[in-house]
Amino acid sequence: MKNTSTFIPALLTCLKEGYTLKQFRIDIIAGITVAIVALPLAMAMAVASGASPDKGLVTAVVAGFFISFLGGSRVQIGGPTGAFVVVIFDVITRFGFDGLIIASIMAGMILIVSGYAKLGKLIKFIPYPVITGFTSGIAVIIASSQIKDFLGLTVKNVPADFIGQWSCYFAHVNETSIYAVALGVLGFALIAICKKISPQIPSYLVSIIAVSLVAFIANLPVETIGSRFPNLPTGLPMPVWPELSFETIRELIPSACTIAFLAGIEALLSAVVADGMIGHKHSLNQELIGQGVANIASGIFGGLPATGAIARTATNVKAGGRTPIAGIAHAVFLLVFLYTAMDILAFIPMAALAAVLFMVSWGMSDVKHFTQIAKISPSDRTILFLTFALTVLVDLTVAIGVGVTFASLLFMRHMSRSLEIKRHYKTSEYESQDGDIGNENVDIPDDVIVLQINGPLFFGVATEFCDKLNTLEEMPRILILRMRFMPYLDASGESSIENIIKVCREHHTFVIFSAMRSQPRTILEKAGVHKNLDGALAVDFDHALAMAKELLNDPEFMKKHQDPKA
Repeated sequence: MKNTSTFIPALLTCLKEGYTLKQFRIDIIAGITVAIVALPLAMAMAVASGASPDKGLVTAVVAGFFISFLGGSRVQIGGPTGAFVVVIFDVITRFGFDGLIIASIMAGMILIVSGYAKLGKLIKFIPYPVITGFTSGIAVIIASSQIKDFLGLTVKNVPADFIGQWSCYFAHVNETSIYAVALGVLGFALIAICKKISPQIPSYLVSIIAVSLVAFIANLPVETIGSRFPNLPTGLPMPVWPELSFETIRELIPSACTIAFLAGIEALLSAVVADGMIGHKHSLNQELIGQGVANIASGIFGGLPATGAIARTATNVKAGGRTPIAGIAHAVFLLVFLYTAMDILAFIPMAALAAVLFMVSWGMSDVKHFTQIAKISPSDRTILFLTFALTVLVDLTVAIGVGVTFASLLFMRHMSRSLEIKRHYKTSEYESQDGDIGNENVDIPDDVIVLQINGPLFFGVATEFCDKLNTLEEMPRILILRMRFMPYLDASGESSIENIIKVCREHHTFVIFSAMRSQPRTILEKAGVHKNLDGALAVDFDHALAMAKELLNDPEFMKKHQDPKA
């Protein structure tokens, strides 16, 4: 799998490798195919987010272009996705659409800084149960938000929270329109049938066109895009830089961070999936930079936050797209639609878009992986359900923060359980000079105690190290700390070693550090502890034992380190 340079867009890499007319034709066909798929999705995502459908198309055009033009993946297709629906709806509700534009621009800046700081790899450390939990929670929220349009309810102000929404639905269920429900069921059925017949069929577009024709020909009394959003603008709006204030920026920081986080997560997940399909590895930091520029540009043109879309990217690959030209072509074809066919949108029933979003929600819910994680272990199950519940019932930002924090705490608990501080009286396994494990019995002198540390010594378990020493009935003349199996040491662990040294010095106990690894050694050197060790460093356990026996035969040492009981 070929790699790309860190800060070189994939487009330049492809052009340098040689770009043929044949591949250009294939990319154009792939771009048309993806545009057909993206058209209904972009509109549906915008409506679900509380914006007009043209905002979704503007996002797909502007952000889609820059994600392909500057991104680190050869086949990534960008645009509005379901991951942003909850955040966008919340920001528009609280700060208006101007607030969303500012949040998008701020998120873009965060992504660019993250890319140049090479923070792309950090996203890989987000626990999978957290990702699955909030993704499934978003799917539930999207589906819940579409019940109003699916039932054809006429209620104007539906609460934003999940419980409030369903209370409102039950209170107005008597207003259900049989025509809207029939169109919604028809749209959902058409999508399912098309997907079953062939994945090559643009099922969402087929469903929307068919349902719109039925509603138009039968002149059904249902709400449409035209009736909800009259006078939709045609074409791409002029770029406008929003008015900024310190207070607004301060209030939007949490939302901007959430948008940046979601954009990075989904974009890199999509790019990883694409890597496996085409055999080229994306530049993850360049991808973050491309995503950042795309979100800034989308905000300036009055669009929504955007990221890489897994389904549209997979469609691009299956259609033959192998370079960013396909993604650029997809944006160009959507731009043509913006200028020539916006009047057609007025005839689309809202129930048809609700059916599309129901299917999108089902795809996002990832029921298979959700149930798998729920069966793996109690800790993973707890993280999954906690993140899911907080996403649905409280807030996405809270869900991610609590989920990651709780996962980190559980991980530290597991690591603390893996730490073993074992005392050797007589051992049948020891470190030989070449670092292998020997099988001879080794006698440990009476005045020597050996403690072996197995596992990382960090803030979650550092106190256990000192507690182990305190359990000794009496302090020895020599303490050997076997550290070959201690791969990691943090500041708390370093402090505990300092305490060990201090206690040993008070009891005239000489400390020998055996087989200390490079990372702990570096930490002790930076902390200045190595200058005051009042002990010795042995390359392995053989040398440590030999050193201990030599010291015990030294009269001056024995006098200096006399029996603590004496």
